[in-house]
Amino acid sequence: MITKNEKNYSALIHLSGFSGWLFPFGSIIVPLILWTSKKDESTFIDSHGKAAVNFHLSFIIYEFLLALLIVPIAIFTLGIGVILVLFALIPIAILKIIVIILVSLKANEGEYYAYPFTIALIK
Repeated sequence: MITKNEKNYSALIHLSGFSGWLFPFGSIIVPLILWTSKKDESTFIDSHGKAAVNFHLSFIIYEFLLALLIVPIAIFTLGIGVILVLFALIPIAILKIIVIILVSLKANEGEYYAYPFTIALIK
């Protein structure tokens, strides 16, 4: 039986990913701290914590690779490519917001939900 406390804490772990918009690497550091502080107390929290950390690590990798594309694109397209890449970041940010909220709601309902586009770095 999953307690209301476990559900709330798991939802908080997912929502803490928004802290990355307040300080660098906050989307990894805060969920990681929350997850590691309670992972041994609940398999539900452990599962959601791993999922949240893996999702944010994956997105940092994707964003880094996208940033690496900006320089060559800018050189070969005289700056127009930079604008295109920056416009690509808008749907990515919207997707990230929607997914974090959706997974938080699922966790609060006591359900498991797999983040899309996630590399399972922590098993």
